[in-house]
Amino acid sequence: MTWNGREVAVIGLGLSNTALIRYLVRQGARVTGCDRLTAERLGPRYEQLRALGIRFQLGEGYLDDLDRFHMLFVTPGMRKDLPELVAARKKGVRISSETELFLSLCRARTIGITGSSGKTTTTTLVGEILAAAGYDVVVGGNIGRPLIDEVDRLHEGQWVVLELSSFQLETVTRSPNIAVVTNIAPNHLDVHGNMAAYVKAKKRIYRFQEPNDWLVLNHEDAWADEMELEAPGNVRRFSRAGSVVQGAFVDGERIVLARSAQRRRTLEQVCSVRDIRLLGEHNVENVLAAVTVADLCGVRLSTVRDVVSSFTGVRHRLELVREAMGVKYYNDSIATTPERAAAGIRAFSQPVILIAGGYDKGLGFEELAVAICEGPVKAVITMGDTAESIAEAIRACGRGRQPQVERAPDFDAAVRRAHALAAAGDVVLLSPGCASYGMFRNFEERGERFQQLVLELTEQAVSAPPRPSD
Repeated sequence: MTWNGREVAVIGLGLSNTALIRYLVRQGARVTGCDRLTAERLGPRYEQLRALGIRFQLGEGYLDDLDRFHMLFVTPGMRKDLPELVAARKKGVRISSETELFLSLCRARTIGITGSSGKTTTTTLVGEILAAAGYDVVVGGNIGRPLIDEVDRLHEGQWVVLELSSFQLETVTRSPNIAVVTNIAPNHLDVHGNMAAYVKAKKRIYRFQEPNDWLVLNHEDAWADEMELEAPGNVRRFSRAGSVVQGAFVDGERIVLARSAQRRRTLEQVCSVRDIRLLGEHNVENVLAAVTVADLCGVRLSTVRDVVSSFTGVRHRLELVREAMGVKYYNDSIATTPERAAAGIRAFSQPVILIAGGYDKGLGFEELAVAICEGPVKAVITMGDTAESIAEAIRACGRGRQPQVERAPDFDAAVRRAHALAAAGDVVLLSPGCASYGMFRNFEERGERFQQLVLELTEQAVSAPPRPSD
């Protein structure tokens, strides 16, 4: 498409759309930046965009008269059923996104990774494996820098590894060459409206693939069979619970890769499960997904083995902040769903003091309550909009035992109370099971505040005598 002279609205002036605006301006588009925030509240970003020569439509009327544009680029996470967007679409205005534009322009080979949990770890691990193999690889999407700024410099000899959220996938009309679905569980139902819409968005990661492309699926996921039947290309699977025909799986204490060629199936050991340095069984699945992708890219298993056995994870994902006075403090701020928080809890055998709660995305907490009551959790400090819902789910859980449950007035108070309850041998775990909206800008900021508080609290306790275990 030729952008020169076209009237384009970019709705939502966050980081990825700022990069998109720079690209569109370079292409000669006439860009209007739309945002609910005023110029004053946008602050330095407003001045940065104004220097590009764009026009603005800000404040309460930021969605007015959208039918005058050729195309609307909508920020990820904005509901597509807003009346203003529906009206514009009915008048022939196309709705797109930075992700859709990037995929349509990218000349490099692409690997897209989505799922309800495990996206970031798997994306990062795949990127590190390809880099260790000597490939020219770029990692981005929902993590790192927006890649639309670099799209014109990418070439056929490169690999691009993208973490893709359901929000980013909603509008795409092109799928990656290799698509990975780590798992599907309820998430973001406050925006998608229902589970069917959420799954439909996730499926777009493979919907537009070609016959020579690949889809990698979690063999234990309830949606895997349906997705394999729909896949336009080839399918491989990974499994923590049993063998697969092609792909990586756990066999006893071994990670094994199965390949099939000319009706002959071969098995090759990649590494031992004990070689994986990441905490939690869910991270075994992330490793299996990455191993399967690496094999599709032609990476030697010796390289895969070296990276898997040295990879310690990424920030805010069961990240050990500090051990002090016999207590370990873990930052799992990425756990923005009950399912992910439950997986975090199950990564530990030591007594856990859990910090949970936050923004209500419309998800139930029954699974989280089971993990709490059946697991090593001895106390739960709840906070935020979901504090009472989590406490109620724990009280209603008829399995295991009831832990101590307390409600904190805010995040800082929750961390301080967890610290006060902890004794030598305990784990203090921030695994909220909820989004950070209303308290923080994102889960990263929440995790950084947790780390800051932990360092402050443990410094204060260095000179104190150790507290006895229960």
